[in-house]
Amino acid sequence: MKRVKNALRLLWRWTYKSVLWFLVLSIAWVLVYKWINPPITYLQIREGRKNYAWVDIEDISKEMQLAVVASEDQHFPVHWGIDVNAVKKAAEANEKGKKTRGGSTISQQTAKNVFLWPARSWFRKGLETWFTVLIELFWSKERIMEVYLNSIEMGNQCFGVHAAAKMHFKTTAGKLTRHQAALIAGALPQPRKSNAGKPTAYLNGRAAKIEKQMRLLGGPSYLPWLAKSK
Repeated sequence: MKRVKNALRLLWRWTYKSVLWFLVLSIAWVLVYKWINPPITYLQIREGRKNYAWVDIEDISKEMQLAVVASEDQHFPVHWGIDVNAVKKAAEANEKGKKTRGGSTISQQTAKNVFLWPARSWFRKGLETWFTVLIELFWSKERIMEVYLNSIEMGNQCFGVHAAAKMHFKTTAGKLTRHQAALIAGALPQPRKSNAGKPTAYLNGRAAKIEKQMRLLGGPSYLPWLAKSK
């Protein structure tokens, strides 16, 4: 009996210390990336990346920033990382047998892209939620957008808005037009299958819907940091 108690005590001590170290290290990691740009991500290592260069938020087209919000996460400026309504709608759509859709916010996608790995498991999802809470707590929305647009996959071995602008439109991230931004945003759900530079009829139609949403949101001023820069 004494051996069992000692074993349980050691197990508890190991678990306690492991959890404590995880909390400390994960918070420190997030704080470092508040000021230092992530050098590379797991997915970029696995897939390889070409023509990649970090672009500061000031040098990214306002239309591009609004396009991903209109396409991926329209409540981005106001939610705390998890869009409960989007999750409910996604669950309802999936239960009804409609085309599977996700409820991940830009914050959740950023947490997954920068700190984790692509996988479908409750464990990974739990870690994603934790890192989402941390970046919402310690980063600004502007910083989340900046990291998101520089880390997201936008094509085969193409990561970040600079590479997408250069590859598809022979331009820079800062000179993307509304239509070009909508095409890039429209391709994000399937970046390896969709080509923003040579859009199909489906992608053109999706881009048109995104542009409509951008107008309904009121333009770039919908994003607080862009409204202040006017």
